[in-house]
Amino acid sequence: MPRPTARVLTLLELLQSGGTRTVAELAERLGVDGRTVRRYVGQLIDLDVPVESLRGRYGGYRLAPGYRLPPLMLSDDEALAVLLGLVAGGRAELTAAERTANETASAKIRRVLPKHLARRLDALREALAITDQPGGPARPDAGLLLTVADAVRHRRPVSIRYTDRTGRRSERTVHAYGIVAHAGRWYVTGKDAQAGEDRSFRLDRVAGARALPGTFEAPEEPDPAQRLLSGFATAEYRHEVTLRVHGTVEQIRAHLPASVARLEEYEPGGGPDPAAERWLRVELRVERLDWLPRTLAALDRPFVIERPDELRDLVVALADRLTSRAREPGSGEPGS
Repeated sequence: MPRPTARVLTLLELLQSGGTRTVAELAERLGVDGRTVRRYVGQLIDLDVPVESLRGRYGGYRLAPGYRLPPLMLSDDEALAVLLGLVAGGRAELTAAERTANETASAKIRRVLPKHLARRLDALREALAITDQPGGPARPDAGLLLTVADAVRHRRPVSIRYTDRTGRRSERTVHAYGIVAHAGRWYVTGKDAQAGEDRSFRLDRVAGARALPGTFEAPEEPDPAQRLLSGFATAEYRHEVTLRVHGTVEQIRAHLPASVARLEEYEPGGGPDPAAERWLRVELRVERLDWLPRTLAALDRPFVIERPDELRDLVVALADRLTSRAREPGSGEPGS
């Protein structure tokens, strides 16, 4: 149930939209009776909001002509933080009413922002994708985000000063397709003009960005988020792992998401149904193997390790340790 203060603000928003509102209409919209509507109007008047009362058959309440709410003063960082919060909230499992509230809140904020900032934030909303991976993304510099988002919207090359994971610094020209927030990090994905290849760059490793003259054509598919996840799954790492797992796609993806592993049919004719249990081949590339035995144990599905032998040895060692501990006297007694 909305609080009285929230209803008063809703009343003000209704009056701000223009025209004369009858008491019956306002009461229905606010979910209160006519007496309460009049009390809320009195509170607005006490706050020096010029609400006019019109009598007669078509009477009601309206705001005095020319009255506008004071402008909402937000810095670029503040506006960006509010907008990203609403964008992230819009991805959650919301009721219809909550989703409507999210959309109207976004619209209200955009309406009162300066035009130049509203256009830049619109560009960011269009350019941004957020994966379903856990972890709250630590937002990079607002100016950097807005510059890259403008480049995405207008299909302009952007020059970035980048430091890779080895510490090597370079200046790259990127044809940016989109911005992706994934598992606690932000990336720009697009074509590296020097290399002539599609790549993704971590924004926390970008020291600065500036738009360049010219335009480029961006491919329609796959979308930036899928490009990023596919790049993770195919990147070169120390170990190449191949498994066969019997289960559903959902069961496997719960522990080995698309950013980590690729899935393909092992037995032909299994059908496209992701809810059907069948043998699937799982391929992944990793720097370390030590976490995989625990992941396979948590998966709790029949599996076969095709490669590497080192992983098979680690799984056997984990099984031996668990079996040994389970056979220890009193191992199942609390406090033993």
